[in-house]
Amino acid sequence: MKKRFAMENLDCANCAAKMEAAIRKIDGVHASTVSFMTQKLTLEADDDRFDEIVALADQACRKVDPDCHVVR
Repeated sequence: MKKRFAMENLDCANCAAKMEAAIRKIDGVHASTVSFMTQKLTLEADDDRFDEIVALADQACRKVDPDCHVVR
C-alpha cells in the first residue's frame, strides 16, 4: 500500500532526510520519501501492518524532531 501524509512542524531539509532514513529502516517499509518542500511523507509498506508502520514512522520522526509528527 502506498499513501501520502501531511507532516506538521517539519523545520528543515536535513531533518527530513534523517526522518526518511529512519523510516526506511522500519521492517515492512518498501519505500519512503519525506519532502521538506511539500511537508509530505510518502510511504509504501506492507498492507497487513500499514497502520502499525505509520505509527512507527511517526515515532521515528519525533525522535529526530520532537515537535514534528505525521498527520493521520
